[in-house]
Amino acid sequence: MHVRCPDRLPEDVYRQVLEQLAELSPVVQALPPSAALVELKGALRYHGVDARRLGEVLRVRTISRLGVDVRVGIGPSITVAATAAGQITEPGGVLAIGLGQVADWLGPLPVEALHGIGPRQAQVLRDYGVHCVGLLAAVPPATVQRLLGGRAGRQAADRARGIDPRPVAPRALPASASVSRTFPRHTLDGAAVRAALLDLVVTLAHQLRGRGQAARGLTLALRFAGGTTWEKTRRLPEASAHDDDLRTLAYRLIDAAGLQRGRLTGITLKGEDLVAAGQVAEQISFDGAREARLVAEEVSDRIRAKFGPGAIRPATTLLRVS
Repeated sequence: MHVRCPDRLPEDVYRQVLEQLAELSPVVQALPPSAALVELKGALRYHGVDARRLGEVLRVRTISRLGVDVRVGIGPSITVAATAAGQITEPGGVLAIGLGQVADWLGPLPVEALHGIGPRQAQVLRDYGVHCVGLLAAVPPATVQRLLGGRAGRQAADRARGIDPRPVAPRALPASASVSRTFPRHTLDGAAVRAALLDLVVTLAHQLRGRGQAARGLTLALRFAGGTTWEKTRRLPEASAHDDDLRTLAYRLIDAAGLQRGRLTGITLKGEDLVAAGQVAEQISFDGAREARLVAEEVSDRIRAKFGPGAIRPATTLLRVS
């Protein structure tokens, strides 16, 4: 079940909606700021009703108890459920898609209606005559990968067929994540500061990907000798947990600090306004080098998972150590 609340819902009301979901199923994944996923398999057996009925019960409860109407999409996978929720017009409703209905229901939908397909990806597909989900499902996966890039293409091809193995992860997602570095001596060395910042970027990005989250913004905080501090926050163009995107914004932040002769004692980088990675549509960039870096990023994550977080370090950091 994919539940969508009204936009700009107050945070305290959103938490109350999550509590209503928890009354139906113990497996609830918050998707801040206004959505959530619910695993229904055990709940259906416990309550003895079908999935659509549970969706209707939820809607009645949120309206009567909280004055909030919700859009409830139900399906055999996260992609189908989220796509269904997106097809419901406001203020609310319930749309349930059974396992045997997936292909027929998804087929006529425009490609941009498929959960996870962003506007730029949809435009690329339309430029090649793929204007509906059924046509996308009929295109060989290798062709979709050439159009959208390796990972994004694989996901799009699978999801057009209703394939999405992701489970509902019952965890509360923190709103921010931060990493810090303290310098053993007061430093005026701009190259050393930039190397430390790059190391923080890679560490933060890896941490976010491990949590299944992405940041909508970054905050850079600098601590100087004497106890003074400097802090600035900027938004990312799109939520991301990729090294490339976080590094670009982090460098802009450090440039904005205008460091001259300030003696730094520490630096902190914080990912702000975190969202679930599943909410972020992968956009095509037409940048072959970036696509290669994203593939390398996946490989690096697997190496760190096997050999530890220090198995791979940024090249700039290695140069500074040697």
